[in-house]
Amino acid sequence: MRKLKKILLVLVIIIVLIVGSFLLFIGPWPVYRSTDFKSAKYYQKTLTELKNASKNIHLSETPGSLKAGWASQIITPPIGTPLGGYSDRKGKPSTGVHDELYAKAIALSDGQDTVVIVGTDLLLVPPNVADKVRREVGEKIQLTPEQIYFTASHTHCGPGAWAPGVAGKITGGKYNPAIVDHLARNIAEAIINAYKQMEPAKMASGKIDGSNYIRNRTRKEPVDSDLNFMLVEQNRGNRCYVVRFSAHPTIYDGDMMQFSAEFPGALQRFIEHQPKTTAIYLGGALGSSGPKAPEAPDAESRVLAMGNELGQLVLDNSQNLTFKEQVEIASFAFLVHMPSFQVRPVSAKWRLSPLAGKIMGVPPYGWFQACRVGDILMIGLPFDFSSETSRAWKFTTSTMDLDLWTTSFSSAYCGYLSPDKYYWQEPLNYETGLMSWFGPSCEAYFTDLFQQSMQCLFSIKQASL
Repeated sequence: MRKLKKILLVLVIIIVLIVGSFLLFIGPWPVYRSTDFKSAKYYQKTLTELKNASKNIHLSETPGSLKAGWASQIITPPIGTPLGGYSDRKGKPSTGVHDELYAKAIALSDGQDTVVIVGTDLLLVPPNVADKVRREVGEKIQLTPEQIYFTASHTHCGPGAWAPGVAGKITGGKYNPAIVDHLARNIAEAIINAYKQMEPAKMASGKIDGSNYIRNRTRKEPVDSDLNFMLVEQNRGNRCYVVRFSAHPTIYDGDMMQFSAEFPGALQRFIEHQPKTTAIYLGGALGSSGPKAPEAPDAESRVLAMGNELGQLVLDNSQNLTFKEQVEIASFAFLVHMPSFQVRPVSAKWRLSPLAGKIMGVPPYGWFQACRVGDILMIGLPFDFSSETSRAWKFTTSTMDLDLWTTSFSSAYCGYLSPDKYYWQEPLNYETGLMSWFGPSCEAYFTDLFQQSMQCLFSIKQASL
C-alpha cells in the first residue's frame, strides 16, 4: 500500500508539473484590456528612439537638385529551397523557377540627404536578413541603416527557410542560414549598385484608382485601393518606375511549388518592355486586402492578366506628368518597442502565454520607417498593415497636399495591424484573433507614431492632424 501511495504521489507531481508547464508556456491566460499606451514604458522608450532618429533630418525651403540611381539583382535561391507563405505546403521543397525573383533598389538624394528604397520579391524582409544587409552596405558605402527603406511584394511563392523558430518553420519550412546569406548578399549588392549609379535626374508621381483589382477579404468595408507610382528619369534618358499597390499576391495557392514573383512580377516585366526602363514594386497596406484578378482560365493566366493590366494603367497615366528637378529627400527609421504579446486563437477572453511568443520566435520590437520624396510621404510598418487603417490615414493627409504611401514588412514581422474597433468582436477571425499579436490599442499606438513622424518630415509645412 505504501509503495502504491508513492507511485500515485509521483504521478500527481508529474501531472502537476506538466499542467503547470503547459499553462506557463502555452496558456490559456486571461487577456489584458488596457488601452492606455501613452503611459506605458514601451511607448516612452519608442518616443526616445523616434526623437533621436529625427535629429538627423535636414529640411529646406529650397532643396537641392535631385540625383537618382537604381539597380536590380536576382535573388532566386536554389531549387529545393522551401517556399514561404502557405503553411499547407508543410515545408516541402520547391520544384522549379516559374519566373525569377529580384531585389531592386532606387537611391535618391537632394545633395544633403539620401535614401535607398528597396523592393523585394519576398513574402517579407526578415530582421536577420535586414541586419546583414545593413552591415554589408555600411562596410562599402556611406549609408546608415536609417537610410535604407525596406519593402516586400509579399509574394507567397518566394523563398522560405529564412526564419528560426516555430513560426518561421510553419510559414517557410526548415531554417537554412545559407538562404539568409544568399538574400542579404544580393539585396546589399542592389543597394550598393543603385547608390553608385546616382546621377542628375527628375521625378514625377501619380495616383490611380485600382479598386477593380483589390477587395477586402475580411469584411465588407472599403480598403486602400490606390495604385501609386513614381517616375524618375535620369538626364540621359534611363527611367525607373516605383509602383505601390496593396492587394495580396495570392492568386497562386499553396499547390504552386515553383518560385514566382506573382502578379507584381508580371507588372514589373510589362513596364520593363519599354526601352531603358526599370520597374520596382512595393507591397502596400496588405492586411485584409485580397486580389481581384481578371477572369481567366487558370491561375497563371490571371496572374499575367492582373500584372499586365495594372502595368498598362501606370503607363497610360504617365503621360503629361509634371517633373521636378529640385526634390526634398528626407528619411529616418527607429526601433518600435511592442506591448505584451497577446494571441487569441480561440476566444476574445483568453490568450496564449506571453512566453509563447518567444517560443514561436516573435520579436518584441519592430522597425518604423519614414521617408519623404518631395510631397510623397512613405511610412513602412512591421506588419501586414491594415488597408482599412491606411485608407483612414490617407483621409487625414488629403487636405495637406501630401501623397501617403504606406508599406508593410519594414525589416520585421509583428503579425497583423488591424483597426482597434474590431479587436473585441466575436467570433474572432484569422486577422484579429490569431494574427493580431500585440493587444487592443496597436492601431492607436502606430497612428500616434505616424502623426509624429509626418510632422518631423514636413515641419516646414507645419503638418498637423
